[in-house]
Amino acid sequence: MPKHLLIVESPAKAKTIEKYLGKDYRVEASMGHIRDLPKGNNAIDVANNFAPKYVVSKEKNDVVKKLRDLAKDAESVWLATDEDREGEAISWHLVEVLGLDLASTRRIVFHEITKNAIQQAIQKPRTVDMNLVNAQQARRVLDRLVGFELSPLLWKKLKPGLSAGRVQSVAVRLIVEREREIIEFAAQTYYRITAQLQGKVGKPFQAELKARPGAHADALSILQICQNARFQVADVQKKPGKRSPAPPFTTSTLQQEASRKLGMSVTQTMRIAQSLYENGYITYMRTDSLNLSETALKASQEAIIAQFGARYHQRRTYKTKSAGAQEAHEAIRPTDFTAQHISGLENQEQRLYELIWKRAVASQMADAELEKTTISIDILGEKPLPQLVATGEVITFDGFMKLYLESREEDEDDEENAGLLPALQKGDPLHLLEMLARESFTRPPARYNEAALVKKLEELGIGRPSTYAPTISTIQKREYVIRESREGVRRKYQELLLKDGQISPQTRSENVGVEKNKLFPTDLGVLVTDFLVNYFPNVIDYSFTASVEEEFDIIANGKLHWEEMLRRFYGPFHERVQLTESSAERATGEKELGADPASGKPVIVRMGRYGPLAQIGLSDDPDKRFASLQKNQRIETLTLEQALDLFKLPRHVGEYEDAVVKAAVGRFGPYLQHKSKFYSLPKDLGPLEVSLEEAITLIEAKRKADAERVIHDFGEQGIQVLNGRFGPYIT
Repeated sequence: MPKHLLIVESPAKAKTIEKYLGKDYRVEASMGHIRDLPKGNNAIDVANNFAPKYVVSKEKNDVVKKLRDLAKDAESVWLATDEDREGEAISWHLVEVLGLDLASTRRIVFHEITKNAIQQAIQKPRTVDMNLVNAQQARRVLDRLVGFELSPLLWKKLKPGLSAGRVQSVAVRLIVEREREIIEFAAQTYYRITAQLQGKVGKPFQAELKARPGAHADALSILQICQNARFQVADVQKKPGKRSPAPPFTTSTLQQEASRKLGMSVTQTMRIAQSLYENGYITYMRTDSLNLSETALKASQEAIIAQFGARYHQRRTYKTKSAGAQEAHEAIRPTDFTAQHISGLENQEQRLYELIWKRAVASQMADAELEKTTISIDILGEKPLPQLVATGEVITFDGFMKLYLESREEDEDDEENAGLLPALQKGDPLHLLEMLARESFTRPPARYNEAALVKKLEELGIGRPSTYAPTISTIQKREYVIRESREGVRRKYQELLLKDGQISPQTRSENVGVEKNKLFPTDLGVLVTDFLVNYFPNVIDYSFTASVEEEFDIIANGKLHWEEMLRRFYGPFHERVQLTESSAERATGEKELGADPASGKPVIVRMGRYGPLAQIGLSDDPDKRFASLQKNQRIETLTLEQALDLFKLPRHVGEYEDAVVKAAVGRFGPYLQHKSKFYSLPKDLGPLEVSLEEAITLIEAKRKADAERVIHDFGEQGIQVLNGRFGPYIT
């Protein structure tokens, strides 16, 4: 029988650790938290110094019984849960539930699941750190108090079934405020003027006018001057430059880069990273530290020199900049720097592992060395004009760029020509091949994707590595925010082309406003946010939320009692809830758009019990009419014309086969109805625009698809063999 029982959270972690310990150890998994606060209003005894009343989850009863039996028979019990506050709290709950002695139970932590790390940890056991436990308890209790008191209030004042959370509500507020910035944004027009020039030697190159005229007439005037102008090199500057690698990953930067480079969601990234950690391939994946251990620095040096040569290595240490960085452990890195590929990994696991490996190795590589060239060009015409400028960049030594280059944000401009410019000298004449003035538009702030939201939360000091993924998951589950891609719209723009002495105007079009996996607030999210901002400005204030995180850190350092922190917060908050309950009006987000031309009654848009709706007539009007908003419509941006169109549904499209064809909108989107059958409308066809001819085409296409779907019909038995997306199946 094994002498020692070692408890971790997951079976995968248990399996990996068991390989490194001898027969004297039995490794078992608690399967995450074994107890938590129960549902209902008896979870926290506010009057008794906020004492939490924890209960063992029903699904964990068998796990607890097994661990109790094993603990009784073991000479000693070791707790090896994760090294953050959440892991520390799980260890403490195990001590409590299994009836262990807090003072004698051994607690071990490690940054990576390798033989060396596990054996070193066994040599240096400690006891459960109650300061870390209390910091986690403070977060859990505070979040429960906020959620438990705000949620019933939202049911009464807004809509049944709603809920609020301290960090989640702040995250939704960020998305709502960004959406309003976009709605209010007025694009400004400007012209970007570029020239294709040719010297006596070398290839043609592009230069850009330093000024950006705002009006079409000004751009035309510049091109007219350039019709008869001469072009001459005014100055050539060459400067050495360098680029340094990005630091190794923290939780938030891993989530951002995995989103940009691999298209992974925050939740998906953390799930895969957890698997890589538990199987011993990377260090702990919830961290805000940029530190690399001495062992890692030496291992990366050896790997770089072996693969690229000594010139490519440069030892570096990084300091964490994020507010309240708390954990002492390392950045996310591979446990074996010599292994770029791991056999047996699934495709997504290998892609994420390789990203982590490249980033960590590149962080210890030499700077890339560049030569930056800037050529200034005079326009010698009848009137003075700003100079044209051409910029080029040549990599003279690739350094870390041989392996890895950090992705740019998709909304960042990069208008430099990274390339080689021809060898030119001051005074050299240049020939103008063509000049293009293109109408451009200033862009609104970019909507957040999941990774960009994590970055913003981290910048504000809101949340910690362990909270980013659950926060983003929660606000989508609650339908305060939706993550989706949207097609753009066509926009016309003007171009003026000067070529062979002639100026040709041209009207072109471009697709703008394309969104890929961006976060949009729902009408419900807007309504809840406005209510909370109005009545609870403190709770979802950015700096207040960040200061609460700092107080958790102070508790973790043993310099503040967690009950005292809760007392300071809860008193004023509870009073505010009671005051709001008695005085606040019911919130519907109601907005009057104008009058219905047919009846003269007011047209209103508001949140109803089952979602956003338009209404003709006041609430006390017995003949008032309702229409649900379509999926892509929002209370804040709906116009009177759009609202009136909703009342034209269901629409009589025409007749086919002696039966009426109707177009309408249902809970699953726009559809056609014909002879009691329903046909979904595609994205590019709305119920108000679809013609009878288009409707007939859709009906016939669906009939054909349905006919081809049936392979065999056993009518009497009620059994069919059908053709599905993945091949034939029986129903």
